[in-house]
Amino acid sequence: MCILIRYPKAIEIYEDIARQSLNNTLLKYGVKGHLLNAGLCHLCKGDVVSITNALDKYRDLDPTFAGTREYRLLSDLAAAIDEQDVGKFTEVVKEFDSMTPLDAWKTTLLLRVKEKLKAQDDDDDDLT
Repeated sequence: MCILIRYPKAIEIYEDIARQSLNNTLLKYGVKGHLLNAGLCHLCKGDVVSITNALDKYRDLDPTFAGTREYRLLSDLAAAIDEQDVGKFTEVVKEFDSMTPLDAWKTTLLLRVKEKLKAQDDDDDDLT
């Protein structure tokens, strides 16, 4: 069974929900979670430029987001991917998870990203 993963559509939905939630006093506290979910989908696309641009956009959308642990997680993960550093990626995830346990969905996405990162690292090590 083939599962079609539509990260761009998921990103669009999460970003729309975050935008709509900003103007609602009851929902504005969930904005960082929606932006985190959108950011994780950006990471799954495997494009560091995409996540960097998204983080800039999220800071503009919600200036308080830049001071959150969620923002720091996405930023640090993007840096680890850019450096192709699997160890740093793992450490960043472990540190975040120790303070705010990740749910199964987020863990699954992060494992996908880590596997892609490992595969890239293995390809770079293969000199034959």
